[in-house]
Amino acid sequence: MNNAAHIQAPEPASPRLKPSDWLWRPWYAKLWWSAIPVWWIGMATSTRIAPLEAFYDSAAAGFLNLLFFPMTALMVLGLGYVQQWVAGFSSTGEGTPVSDEAVARTSKRMWEEHERGMEDLRAGTDIFDPRSGGLYIGNPLSLQHPSRFFKH
Repeated sequence: MNNAAHIQAPEPASPRLKPSDWLWRPWYAKLWWSAIPVWWIGMATSTRIAPLEAFYDSAAAGFLNLLFFPMTALMVLGLGYVQQWVAGFSSTGEGTPVSDEAVARTSKRMWEEHERGMEDLRAGTDIFDPRSGGLYIGNPLSLQHPSRFFKH
């Protein structure tokens, strides 16, 4: 029996898409990019033609200016490319997932740090705690204040 027949060929790497695959290839991208110069040429000619000028001065035209702004098309159409690009980073990592034990240890350590911090905060702001310094010393509500023992 031939062993070469059982050897699997490596999986071909997925073809890396270029930005043009997202920015120009889809029919809606071609339509959008083609409409952008038409819109702006219409705006330029609206200075000479009164009905066009009335339309391009309207609120609807203001919103359409955003739609036909080239950077808007670039950002919207490029979103799929950026998502694919970012997804490529996560699949190339060779890290190991964090175990439940590690998560529990980290969580416990962070909780202990939080409790220590809260205890320090309470010590510095509690008028009945001698560690609060100026809040405790000389405070008439403090049990150590002389006025609590001597009535004038």
